[in-house]
Amino acid sequence: MLARNKLDTLLARFSEIEHRMSANPDPGTYVKLSREYASLEPFILKVRELLKAQDDLAEARALLADSKTDRDMRELAEAEVEELEERLEGLSQEVRIGLLPKDAADANDAILEVRAGTGGDEAALFAGDLFRMYQRFAELQGWKVEVMSASEGEVGGYKEIIASVSGENVFARMKFESGVHRVQRVPATESGGRIHTSAATVAVLPQAEDVDIEVNDSDLRIDTYRASGAGGQHVNTTDSAVRITHLPTGIVVAVQDERSQHKNKARAMQLLRARIYDAERERAASERTEARRLQVGSGDRSERIRTYNFPQGRVTDHRIGLTLYKLEQILSGEALHEVIEALIVDYQAALLAAEEA
Repeated sequence: MLARNKLDTLLARFSEIEHRMSANPDPGTYVKLSREYASLEPFILKVRELLKAQDDLAEARALLADSKTDRDMRELAEAEVEELEERLEGLSQEVRIGLLPKDAADANDAILEVRAGTGGDEAALFAGDLFRMYQRFAELQGWKVEVMSASEGEVGGYKEIIASVSGENVFARMKFESGVHRVQRVPATESGGRIHTSAATVAVLPQAEDVDIEVNDSDLRIDTYRASGAGGQHVNTTDSAVRITHLPTGIVVAVQDERSQHKNKARAMQLLRARIYDAERERAASERTEARRLQVGSGDRSERIRTYNFPQGRVTDHRIGLTLYKLEQILSGEALHEVIEALIVDYQAALLAAEEA
């Protein structure tokens, strides 16, 4: 059973946040407090439910221990004890998971980047398949997807596509998708029926809030140039494309999708902030070797994480040894949640094992 004093400490912290939020703090402090409040509230409700069940169980056991308790009341108490013990087991597990170390970025929106890897045209087509899978999955979650930049393949799909994904707990649900995705199938142009293997790389970055990271204008070099389309054709005749270099880190982003230089600059800054934030998180994570060991492979984007085998109709996630014969449903986004939830459960199990050790 969980220690009551640890739970009381969390309840006290929640009450302190409520008090400080009602005391009209400055906007920056209020944003930080409200984010912590929102992340804690579901867990605190679960803790209160657990504590009430513990109190109810203690009362039921006291009735059983009292020699003055009559027969009918004793039967009711015995049934209640059995029910409460079972309920407490489930609640305790939920609270233990809730007590695990949190990723500060879990509640953030995300930047989704999909790039064609080895395999030429077939890789670009596969990158398009992956992006549509995530787009449909996002729609099913009630999230919003907005394309920030795209470079189309010669025969379809994408050489590269970058989008922002916004909604509830986007990064928490999507972060384990980062890595190399491999496809095995017979291309439409293959007359001999030979299976080809190609790949695409996915990166999921948490979007940075103003309170997460500060970017100084003096650290930026902003260049504008004329946007161009496929085959060198000009998209427009003004210098609307924007390239931003963050001088301290050397990180460079470029956006040319919009005709408006102002819109392209805003999107480029959004992407730049996400990449700086991600680089800072990677640096911090590298200092916590145990945490990186438990990341279910999410930290290394050069790692092959999943294979989509069309002849066998299967999808295999190599990190957790999960194979599902639901390729079409997964690529349509409808069954992707089964893979994502299995990864989350495996991650939580690893963290629980580390905590108990």
